[in-house]
Amino acid sequence: MNVVATQSGTVLPEAGVRVGPVVRVHALPVVRADGPPVWRAAGPPVVRGELPRDTAVGGARAAGELKLTRTEFARAVQLGIVRAGPPAPGGSARYTRAELERVRSARGFPEALRERVETVAGAEAAGAVLGISPGRFTRLARCGHVGPVGYRINRYRAVVWLYLSAELREFARREAGMLRGSAPPEDRDLMAAKADLRPRKWRGRHVGLLLRRTADPWERAAVLASVLPEGELREAVPDPAERIVLAALAPPPPYGHPKVPAAAAVALRLLRAQPPDEIHWYRTSLDFALTGARAQSKSTGERGPT
Repeated sequence: MNVVATQSGTVLPEAGVRVGPVVRVHALPVVRADGPPVWRAAGPPVVRGELPRDTAVGGARAAGELKLTRTEFARAVQLGIVRAGPPAPGGSARYTRAELERVRSARGFPEALRERVETVAGAEAAGAVLGISPGRFTRLARCGHVGPVGYRINRYRAVVWLYLSAELREFARREAGMLRGSAPPEDRDLMAAKADLRPRKWRGRHVGLLLRRTADPWERAAVLASVLPEGELREAVPDPAERIVLAALAPPPPYGHPKVPAAAAVALRLLRAQPPDEIHWYRTSLDFALTGARAQSKSTGERGPT
């Protein structure tokens, strides 16, 4: 179809050609020696509603096109089910048309997608999925048999853990014996010691998912550094300039992290490694990541991601 672009950018079809809604495109003037300039379209016309596969959209539109709520969409991104594309100039996440088409083309969309990101909050709801009492579920969770995928802080400043419904159902199929009978000796020892592995299990999942999103050694080091307490980080990274780089690349708090100061202070404790052996593991991992990051800086002459 031949089109004529006006100075205002409105695309008009040739006479007698049937087209859809009129769209606006960028137009450029073509200077002629024998008359006034003629305005030509700078590129091919784009029909409204049809976006190229490499076009990126924001999170709100992406969630709507995947038939998810904002919370469900955030969970899908967290779990790597939906992959973000290059960020917008302001830093906000964007999602390509090709990525949204990939997710929509999966079998059972959208019901299967919703099932993958569905969560339940607290021991009562999670226990109901497994068909057990809240007390038994709390014991299973505190002893590390099931791990949370997220958290929220209630009005009493108590942590309410979130669990993936699909993971709970899989646990029930795989470990049906643990839903009945007495606790094993290992669990009894942990409960006697008042152990609670839920924060550690959540941090491990959270860090693992963040590391899967990037191959850049400085960004990977920043993920590991973000879990260490401040004093431990200063010992592990004595160079202030490196700490500035790591802080600039640190991942934001997870979706749903509270903004009210009192609740945020409670949640902040969940983001930091606490047991000595856990801190040691992250310090060792950070040392390894920094070795690769520093080697990259020597080869490029720049400190930071390339």
